[in-house]
Amino acid sequence: MPEFDWRAPESYKRVQDADITAIAWEYLRRNPDYRRDYGEMLRVGSVHNVTAGFRRRWGLCFRS
Repeated sequence: MPEFDWRAPESYKRVQDADITAIAWEYLRRNPDYRRDYGEMLRVGSVHNVTAGFRRRWGLCFRS
C-alpha cells in the first residue's frame, strides 16, 4: 500500500465526490490493524486466497 500524507489537502481530493464504498475503503486502508493483517497475508503469500476469517474480521466481500 502506498504511503500518504493525511495532512495534505490533495490527499482528499479523490474522496470529495466518492460513494460510500470508496469512503469505507479509505478508512479501512488507513487502519493500522488492517495494514498489519494485510501485510501478513502478503508475507505468507496468501493475498490471492483470502480467508473467511480475514473477510469476516474486516467486513469484506469480493465479487466474482
